[in-house]
Amino acid sequence: MPESSEESTTVSNARIPQIARPSSPASSDAESDREIIEPDEDLLNALPHDVEDIDLVQLRIRSIEALYLSRFTNLQNLCLRENLIQEIEGLDEVGPHLHDLDLYDNKISVIENLGPEEGDGVWTNLENLDLSFNKIRRIRHVSHLTHLRNLYFVQNKISKIEELNGLTNLVNLELGANRLRELENLDGLTGLTQLWVGKNKITRLQNLGGLKNLKILSIQANRIVKLENLEELEALEELYISHNGIERIEGLDRNKNLRILDISNNGIQHLENLKHLGNLEELWASYNKLESFEEIEEQLKGILTLETVYFEGNPLQLKDPTTYRNKVRLHLGPGLQQIDATFITESQAGIR
Repeated sequence: MPESSEESTTVSNARIPQIARPSSPASSDAESDREIIEPDEDLLNALPHDVEDIDLVQLRIRSIEALYLSRFTNLQNLCLRENLIQEIEGLDEVGPHLHDLDLYDNKISVIENLGPEEGDGVWTNLENLDLSFNKIRRIRHVSHLTHLRNLYFVQNKISKIEELNGLTNLVNLELGANRLRELENLDGLTGLTQLWVGKNKITRLQNLGGLKNLKILSIQANRIVKLENLEELEALEELYISHNGIERIEGLDRNKNLRILDISNNGIQHLENLKHLGNLEELWASYNKLESFEEIEEQLKGILTLETVYFEGNPLQLKDPTTYRNKVRLHLGPGLQQIDATFITESQAGIR
């Protein structure tokens, strides 16, 4: 429970008595009018039954069922972040009405009880489901939630992308910080515009051809050694592939809508194969092995949309840090607005 001197906790737009729980900071309070009760019991008694939003964060809740949510017939958004919940249960009656279910940072190990997978009672309104920071090992029992738009599995123990077929309305899938070794079983996600799979153990860019609408691909901190198999992602606007083992810039010939390219912290020696990216606004290439200012000019000067570049930590910056910024600016011209983390001032822009 968050430490607070207030005598009430806000849930949605209603105010309910603050509850002191054993072993919580409030339980040691000397005030005699605080009631000690078992976790979850009567927690929502003061809440009107027509409430649409319930937000219970850091209250050491262990059981969803004990909250007796069926009384809240208009419930649309339920947030139970940072509690001690181990099982998804007690949502049978409110589930079909839920728009947003947030179970971030609990102790859930199995995905279950998210409504029937066919027939009456299927959850047709759920658009946002957050199961990040739990103990989930397998993606199960979500493919029937066909109206999902945002699905979050960050920081679990998932080793395989599976059982997502049918989620054609999904636009955002987050699987960062898991145990994935392969990009697979994504073809059915035809509406996907954002895929976040950073901090896994993925070795290849593959099986992405079905994601025709993908605009953002974040695959940082994996084990990728080659830029490849991106030619079908013609809608791609942002590619984040830093902290991998890439040695060459290649394979971007048909990704002409790219606005942001992050290739920092790789082993790239030459700036190449970029001049055709006429919509590029930001290039992040810090901490590689780039040495040539001439390559910067050849590849980037003709891109009129370019505003931001990052080259710090490369030999071209480390060899002469005092003149590095001036050289980058002179090679790229007046349209540049930012070099590394520093904006170019008007006075600097006037230097030739």
